[in-house]
Amino acid sequence: MTAGRVERDELSAVRPVVRVGAPTERRNPHSVDLDLMSTRDVLTVINDADRRVPAAVAAVLDKIAETVDLAVAALRGGHRVHYFGAGTSGRLGVLDAAELAPTFNSPQHWFCSHLAGGPDAMWRAVEDAEDDDRAGAAEAAECVRPGDLVVGLAASGRTPYVLGALAASRAQGAGTVLLCANPEAEAASSVDVFIGVDTGPEVVTGSTRMKAGTAQKLVLNTFSTAVMVRLGRVYSNLMIDMVATNAKLRGRMISILMEATGCAEEVCRRALHEADGDLKTALVSLVSGAEVSAARAALARSADQVRRRAGPARLLTRPAPRPRPTRPAPGATRVTPRSGTSFALRIVHRGVG
Repeated sequence: MTAGRVERDELSAVRPVVRVGAPTERRNPHSVDLDLMSTRDVLTVINDADRRVPAAVAAVLDKIAETVDLAVAALRGGHRVHYFGAGTSGRLGVLDAAELAPTFNSPQHWFCSHLAGGPDAMWRAVEDAEDDDRAGAAEAAECVRPGDLVVGLAASGRTPYVLGALAASRAQGAGTVLLCANPEAEAASSVDVFIGVDTGPEVVTGSTRMKAGTAQKLVLNTFSTAVMVRLGRVYSNLMIDMVATNAKLRGRMISILMEATGCAEEVCRRALHEADGDLKTALVSLVSGAEVSAARAALARSADQVRRRAGPARLLTRPAPRPRPTRPAPGATRVTPRSGTSFALRIVHRGVG
């Protein structure tokens, strides 16, 4: 027995070994000859497997909707949403949280991402970090508060760092959600909402950066976008709270204002300038014909909502109003709000709070 072999045997004796029984660890019968396939056939097998993901996400939309409602209630109550994850799952949480502020101008503290192993784990694997349940619990105990919502991200559904954070968060009085690719995860009963996406075995056995990661990305996109919609960060299907950090996005703000109001480009540019670059205020001002100060006050009284749902159970599906392409005189009524809707525009028109 060589010295190197002895060292490896000794190493395995002191380090814990876990054999995970999640679906992601099983062999995919369609890819057993992956190493013998042509490049085109490898790509076909991967693509065929990926087609399963959207349907698997569709099957858990009710659970995602529950999570959205919990997040909206938490944020409206002055609390936060946390993502706890390790490896690919954790990195996807970091990515989702990072994109919300520039896309929807959401406050930086609304979504907090926590990655096993710390910031360095974003760029390289940090050995054994995901196995440290005490680290997850300690991090949650330090920053999670009662009323927050904590979303655990773990492809297998059993990552110790994530489960430790969820247990500590629940003890703190926070809402808890587990998102994984294992519908049979034992931890399902220990959280408020369990989202088990059935993506099945990976093309490369155990490589959860593939279908499981794609599913988590889709769920996070769906979840956080719906939260922003419910919080009034979207008007019709337009981003009206975006932050223009470059030339392309500054151009997009003008295009959005033109689409939403039907006004000419120069009118939209002037309205945006008068609103100090606040796209939502410029929108309400143009559509209602009110002064910028009145539009801003109306938004404040309507909890920053340009328009709201028509009823408790259905979304307003009619398109946003398209006024004539000329700006009215100050104080003139531009568009009459439609029956059954609640607009910040209505508040401007009627002068009520």
